[in-house]
Amino acid sequence: MATTSPPTPASPKSPNSPAGPAAETAPAGSGPWQLARSELRRRTSVKISLAVIALFAVMAVAAPLLSSLGGWSPEEFDKTAVDPYLGGQPIGPLGGMSAEHWLGVEPVTGRDLFARVVHGAQVSLLIAVAATAIVVITGTAAGIAAGYFGGRTDAVLSRLMDLTMSFPSLIFMIAMMSVARDVNRIVLMIAVIGLFGWPGIARVVRGQTLSLRHREYVDAARVGGSGPWRILTRDILPGVAGPVIAYTTLIIPGMIATEAALSYLGVGVRPPTPSWGQMIAESVNFYDSDPMYFVIPSSCLFLTVLAFTLLGDALRDVLDPRGSRT
Repeated sequence: MATTSPPTPASPKSPNSPAGPAAETAPAGSGPWQLARSELRRRTSVKISLAVIALFAVMAVAAPLLSSLGGWSPEEFDKTAVDPYLGGQPIGPLGGMSAEHWLGVEPVTGRDLFARVVHGAQVSLLIAVAATAIVVITGTAAGIAAGYFGGRTDAVLSRLMDLTMSFPSLIFMIAMMSVARDVNRIVLMIAVIGLFGWPGIARVVRGQTLSLRHREYVDAARVGGSGPWRILTRDILPGVAGPVIAYTTLIIPGMIATEAALSYLGVGVRPPTPSWGQMIAESVNFYDSDPMYFVIPSSCLFLTVLAFTLLGDALRDVLDPRGSRT
């Protein structure tokens, strides 16, 4: 007589799994990164955010080509597109939009708004991405060193984090930009923004490293004769990669907003180099007579920041579920 074996109970899902819902649809044997990708593909917000980010990234990279297709450079004046008898107001509806000027023109100067928007995307995203790279590299290195070595190293780096975070960074940025007049403003903004941005991610990485440094595989590598550098790069760094990736996408919109704020205050990128923050600052004087001059760069800034924020939230939920619940 045949006997039927009882069904094997399903193994409980780990609470630290990077993609809980995706585990139900992912094939057996999938690793955490495959589960994370499967979960991200299921989210409509991620697809839309990636599409928006890709659009502005292509716009930034291909800015010279796009402006040449439009037929105007960002510094080229078109006095025929503005009315000198109405204070330089654009001729035509919606800020002078036409087949010749796709997004209209700036009041008074007549500079093509499409050319300035795409070149502004190049400047704003360059500053944001480069400053984020400095923040992530510096913060990850400091956080791993503080969490793994502990002791005096941890004390020194932690106090440095506290000092940097307590410093009035915005006032220092404004002072530096005002004093350093003959320095490349883009390079200076990248350096100054990166200088004050690393402690946040360093704290996150330090906490993750503290929870990893006494894991079994780390102790086994240490007993096996691996040096600190090998342990940090081969065992600790992959363990903190998920939270670092998630928080990186959350840092970028803050960097974009910081650059825009500094340019809005007049201490950012020096004219005539365009940036979104600078264009918004200049459009304030014309928002009642030419609202499109304000709406277009503001919409670009809003959509970019929103896309990176939504993508960062999704990555944090998937790659760092414990951090998203705190």
